[in-house]
Amino acid sequence: MSAPPRVLTVAGSDSGGGAGIQADLKTMLALGVHGMSVVTAVTAQNSLGVQGAWELPAEAVVAQYRAVVDDIGVQAVKTGMLASAELVEAVAELIRGTDAPAVVDPVGVSKHGDPLLAASALDSVRTKLLPAATVATPNLDEVAQLTGVRVESEEQLREAAAAVLGYGPRWVLVKGGHLPGDAVDLLTDGAEEHWLRSPRYDNRHTHGTGCTLASAIASQLAKGQTVPEAVAAAKEYVSGAIAAGFALGRGIGPVDHGWALGRASR
Repeated sequence: MSAPPRVLTVAGSDSGGGAGIQADLKTMLALGVHGMSVVTAVTAQNSLGVQGAWELPAEAVVAQYRAVVDDIGVQAVKTGMLASAELVEAVAELIRGTDAPAVVDPVGVSKHGDPLLAASALDSVRTKLLPAATVATPNLDEVAQLTGVRVESEEQLREAAAAVLGYGPRWVLVKGGHLPGDAVDLLTDGAEEHWLRSPRYDNRHTHGTGCTLASAIASQLAKGQTVPEAVAAAKEYVSGAIAAGFALGRGIGPVDHGWALGRASR
């Protein structure tokens, strides 16, 4: 049998299993691709927040990446928590040398507000990582952190997207999930626009949403879809995962990555 498309996540580990590489690999399995991982940091994390984080040395991150890409190969790469300027720059260089689309989730803080990126790394994200991205997927807090643009209405999503595109990604998906009303996202390359809407579900268990969406986009790109096709399919998948999110622990539970596979997956 031939191998399925291969997707590599470069991200931090979430010990609670709701976000990070754990969410990425679950998403990839659910969407029919072979997931592989480069661990950039280890976190002590649960439904209540992040209790601690320890980044790996850049040489360990580079070695993991090279081991996978040089032997197995990849059809798409997804990045998440990179923690420091040194890791951001090392990963950006690796991505630039890889002939595969890259989905960059510029993770700044966790769902609970815990910082996951050093302030000193922001300039490296702007000047090194974003220019290497096929698609960047910032939420509104990350847009503000990176560009200074603060979005308070749907109409301002265009301004936010233009500000992120100014740093060089081919496409940007500005996630408007923090706005009131329907969950509205804007995908654009500066020339064409795609507005993606979905109902807002009355479910607070949304841990891992950003990781899951970026991984779903990478999975669809690996299967040969265009960026607009991949983002639309990923939005549909993550909307179902949010609707099926479940309580876990005493805080915010995760989205259900296996929702489309039925209850037998849990």
